[in-house]
Amino acid sequence: MPGSILQNNGVIVKQIDDIKGRGVFAGKNFQENDVLFRETPIVCAQFLWNGSYHYSACEFCMRSLETADKMAQRLSGNSSLVLPHPECCEVNQLQHTRCPQCQVAYCSSECQDKARGAYHEVLCMGQSPPSPKHPLTILQDAWKSMHYPPESASITLIAKMIASIKQSRNKDDTIAQFNQFCQVPVNSEKQLAHKLLGEKFQGQLDILQGLLTNALFESCIETWFTADGLRRVFALIGMNGQGIGTSSLSVYVHNCDALNIPDDEREQLDSFIDQLYIDMEKESGSFLNCEGSGLYSLQSCCNHSCVANAEVRFNDGNSTLTVVALRDIEEGQEICINYLDECTRESSRHSRQKFLRENYLFECDCDKCKDQCDDPDKTSSEEEEEDEDGMEEDAS
Repeated sequence: MPGSILQNNGVIVKQIDDIKGRGVFAGKNFQENDVLFRETPIVCAQFLWNGSYHYSACEFCMRSLETADKMAQRLSGNSSLVLPHPECCEVNQLQHTRCPQCQVAYCSSECQDKARGAYHEVLCMGQSPPSPKHPLTILQDAWKSMHYPPESASITLIAKMIASIKQSRNKDDTIAQFNQFCQVPVNSEKQLAHKLLGEKFQGQLDILQGLLTNALFESCIETWFTADGLRRVFALIGMNGQGIGTSSLSVYVHNCDALNIPDDEREQLDSFIDQLYIDMEKESGSFLNCEGSGLYSLQSCCNHSCVANAEVRFNDGNSTLTVVALRDIEEGQEICINYLDECTRESSRHSRQKFLRENYLFECDCDKCKDQCDDPDKTSSEEEEEDEDGMEEDAS
């Protein structure tokens, strides 16, 4: 089954206590920018709407399949756009393959073989386009009718989890891989499922339960196909899932940054890329990547801090995850990442705590939160409204 630690440069997992559970700790001294570990997901999946909007990604590793040129043309709305330095694009479409039956795309025969060996024999729908009456097609269409962008979860991830168990030669070991993740208290499962599925989550859960049962029932995990069991799986993903973003264009830009070129050419190239991102944002908004989520064994043990000493990166252009030190870390120090998105990280303590309570079920006690403990209990939006009201009063 997929999911392996590709590189561990000296981190260890320890049990902290019954409240925080496990944590990842430095087994030696690390310096800023050191790679702490790299790993592949046990399972990952692209969001369904993301794939429907022509963000083409490898079905197994989520590597972007478009050339940088094609991606830039699509996202900017400029079909005649030609990127300079084509050698900086790493996409090799000659290596791309497809399932001969359902035509699902892969970046390489290696990924195709891994998918077939892990879950695709169960999930292959046998033809392209798939029959609208196929149980998996019905399941996917129902999900898309319930869960619109921006997406935070994927029924495909759960389908792959189930298919991995169905196809496994040792089902107990495969189930154990999923059971290793942080389990959500029963009284909190409803809250997390609500966050992932939206306002009508209970009715949606009942529909999804029936469709999943019809498409993928497996007796050794029959509890997953009950309302409570499916809610528990969604809650597990909500607590442990890691967002994934890949882009052939981002890889291209990274390689352009590394070019050894004259200063005047560098200035022209940087200006071109800056304008390209402005054009893409106007045309496509902030959705510039192939997006999905995955479950990672070691990364899921990393606890949160608003002043994290490490961060998750996707340096390989696919779902392989790299955790890098943001500053020097001493042996024995806990390695923490930031669970918040870029916008929320800069918000008030109250807003950060509210987000973490609702999405991860804990109160943060990091140094930043302790330093701001006397701040007003207002969300950042409330503070902005007060600032706007004050400006209006000053103007009058």
